[in-house]
Amino acid sequence: MARLPRLYAPHTAQLVHAKLVHSFDAAPDAGQLMNQVLAWLADLVRMHNVALHGWTLVDDSILLLATPENEQGISRVMQSLGRNLAASLRSGPVFLGRYHSTLLEPGQWVLPVMVWLESFTSREKGMDAPELWPWSSVGIHTGAGLGAVPWLTDHEDYWLTGNTPFDRQVRYREIFHHGLSMNESARIATALAGQWALGSEAFLQSLSSSASRRVSPGKRGRPRKIQPESDMK
Repeated sequence: MARLPRLYAPHTAQLVHAKLVHSFDAAPDAGQLMNQVLAWLADLVRMHNVALHGWTLVDDSILLLATPENEQGISRVMQSLGRNLAASLRSGPVFLGRYHSTLLEPGQWVLPVMVWLESFTSREKGMDAPELWPWSSVGIHTGAGLGAVPWLTDHEDYWLTGNTPFDRQVRYREIFHHGLSMNESARIATALAGQWALGSEAFLQSLSSSASRRVSPGKRGRPRKIQPESDMK
């Protein structure tokens, strides 16, 4: 089966998940390597005009929430990260297949996806204090750790949660601690696995003329057969 082209639509946020062939933990100093990945990421998002809204690095994955200015932006960021990691690790391919991504409806799915991404360490890795994980943006958004990061661009949905940085941190901390419903988590995981857009029917329809390819799965089964007019008389 032919691979689907990358899904892109102008001014639309994407969730990106790249799985690693070799865990960061396999490096002599995993923390130093993950710090280096964040340094590369800071340069690359500026170089390729990608607004980065959130991230989480864990032993076997890189997850990003970002809005690129053009169709190639995120692909170029990920390709450059892969090349830099390959040169550092000297171990052949870096990513386990192609990275997965999904487009997100603003006002509906950006904040839930940010929570999904930033709670990845607790949900998938069993960590007790995700806000203190130094290789995630969650501490910036909740105010629990890290200071301002110049290469992080607040998405409008986060910006609208409060009038001041403190207000936004308080409100997002409430959203983050409340967590997601099982249905929300399942919908995010399904959209990411299938590399489809995540949103309402109206949002999907609005993307139909601007997205780089089909944004949702086609209906299963054969197309309905149209009866000839002569048989209908």
